[in-house]
Amino acid sequence: MFSPLVLAAEKGFDYGDMLFYMVAFVLLMWLVKVFAWKPVTKMMNDRATKIANDIDSAEKSRSDAESLASQRRDALANSHQEASTIVADAKDAGNQQRDKIINQAQSDAQKLRENATSDIEQQRQDALVSARKDVADLSIEIASKIIHKQLNADDQKALIDSYIEGLGKDDQTR
Repeated sequence: MFSPLVLAAEKGFDYGDMLFYMVAFVLLMWLVKVFAWKPVTKMMNDRATKIANDIDSAEKSRSDAESLASQRRDALANSHQEASTIVADAKDAGNQQRDKIINQAQSDAQKLRENATSDIEQQRQDALVSARKDVADLSIEIASKIIHKQLNADDQKALIDSYIEGLGKDDQTR
């Protein structure tokens, strides 16, 4: 089994075989370089580039996601602020409307009171005028019956005025 090695060692060193093996080895290395090494290194470089691009893309996606999350948080905070502002404005508008309605109702009630007071005063004046007229007619009739004569216009007027003054004094003492 080891006989060719032993025989080779006994014969001496053969430079031709060594040269053949060296040329074959260099040729084999050149073939590996041309047909295997370049495609393998190209594939490895492509893979390294793809991995680097994927990492960059992932980093960009992560930063975009963080930016979007920050924008959403800001938008949510703004929407909460806007909602609070809208509610506060609605409360203020409601309070102003309530105050306006209350003031209008008070104003209307005051006008109704004033109108009622003036209507009462007008009815009182009408009643006094009517009472004066009735009293004047009655007093003329009574005076005519008592005196058995007809009074002239000046006498009637003087009699009515004196009677009305007496009524006015009676109303003021009450």
